[in-house]
Amino acid sequence: MRTLFTAELSELADDLIAMSQHVESAISRASEALLTENVELAQKVIADDAKLDDLEQTVDERCVLLIAQQQPVGLDLRTLVASLRISAGLERMGDLAQHIAEAARRSYPESAIPTSHREIFEGMTAAAKQTAAEVVELMQTRDLNVAARIVSDDDLLDDLHSQAYGSLLAEGYTGNTQETLDIALMSRYFERFGDHAVNVSRRIVYLVTGDHTGDRASI
Repeated sequence: MRTLFTAELSELADDLIAMSQHVESAISRASEALLTENVELAQKVIADDAKLDDLEQTVDERCVLLIAQQQPVGLDLRTLVASLRISAGLERMGDLAQHIAEAARRSYPESAIPTSHREIFEGMTAAAKQTAAEVVELMQTRDLNVAARIVSDDDLLDDLHSQAYGSLLAEGYTGNTQETLDIALMSRYFERFGDHAVNVSRRIVYLVTGDHTGDRASI
């Protein structure tokens, strides 16, 4: 029975890695679609989000079944509880990538990014892609140093988000209503993407250390 349970936990870990890889692909393609007005790529991101939803459902069903059948305690219970939270966070990150792709599609053939804000969003896309790659690495290795890097990357996304919002209130800003909405919403999508990555990293810290605050991510 223990051998079977261990195998199920291994499959659960593999599913979470697959979810993180899907998120990395989604934000990378959504970012490219946003920066290059690639409507076909944006559509692929939108269509593929259903695959991530299916993976989340698989993870959740597996966790619930294992809790009901095995009545785990200690580290095993911590693993299942953390996995439920991680899958929800990864699914939300995928949704945010989808929202970015939808903005790119809606604006086609024009860019959703005004020229005045391109540098900010180039920084945001780069930071989000790096964060997503680190989430994949974290899921594969459970290295707390990687968790700490994710928290650091989120600080950059927060700073860029503040710059984007601040620019909308700056004297001399001349964007129209749609441009203002796009800047505000997409900036928020990237900022929230980073927040969910931090939450995922905290769940891994909890899983490894039992520390639910995430403080031990800083090494």
